[in-house]
Amino acid sequence: MDDTTARLDLPLIAPGQAGKEITHNEALSRLAILVQPIVMTVGVTTPPPDPLPGQAWIVGAAAEGIWAGHDLAIAGWTDGGWRFVSPEEGMTAWVVADQLAARFLEGDWRIGELRGRQLFIDGSASIGAPQPAIADPVGGTNIDLESRSSIAGILDALRYHGLVERGG
Repeated sequence: MDDTTARLDLPLIAPGQAGKEITHNEALSRLAILVQPIVMTVGVTTPPPDPLPGQAWIVGAAAEGIWAGHDLAIAGWTDGGWRFVSPEEGMTAWVVADQLAARFLEGDWRIGELRGRQLFIDGSASIGAPQPAIADPVGGTNIDLESRSSIAGILDALRYHGLVERGG
């Protein structure tokens, strides 16, 4: 039997274990950090001087002091001291300082990135995946510079927002 859970690394109580409350309380402390995580900021390398129980931070690279060796982990302060939770791919935390979500993807925390296949507003599809390129207007027998300028402006806006690719 393993000593911890496979996914969240929570300590398990062993059959016949004395002091079961210690293992159980440790698991609850870690769950309090993991369930709907809220962190003060991302990338801090030294522990704050006066943390309050329940506050958490995402540890930066090359952390120092008691945080050393816990790079990228969520560090939560509890009545029993610091608890560290290593991130899993796709884990998300709310970042108070940025008022944005941070998601752990491809080995790093990414703040404010939204990923999806389509955006819906009031139940209507608004933005989907980028579409194939649309070429700039050229040629023709009648040249209307104002029309071409307007069309080029529309295409630039669509390209800027990633809605169409740049054409040739």
